[in-house]
Amino acid sequence: MWGMGEKYVMEKATSLTEMGRRVAGVLYAVAMAAVIVGLDFVFFRNRFWERLTVNIGVVLVFGAFYWRFLRRPMNQAR
Repeated sequence: MWGMGEKYVMEKATSLTEMGRRVAGVLYAVAMAAVIVGLDFVFFRNRFWERLTVNIGVVLVFGAFYWRFLRRPMNQAR
């Protein structure tokens, strides 16, 4: 059914997709860190507890967005 060339192309496409997902995950984490650092410097420079609360909130919002929209479905075939 699958020829050797077609199988190679499918494996290569799958590995590129996985690599793209990893890059997107890293960029997502960098964006979250940039938002946290930006908020800290602009609004909460000398307020420890407010800063901590907002940072936890930002991480929760980013996490919820990731789990809702960006996570790979468990039953998706490779």
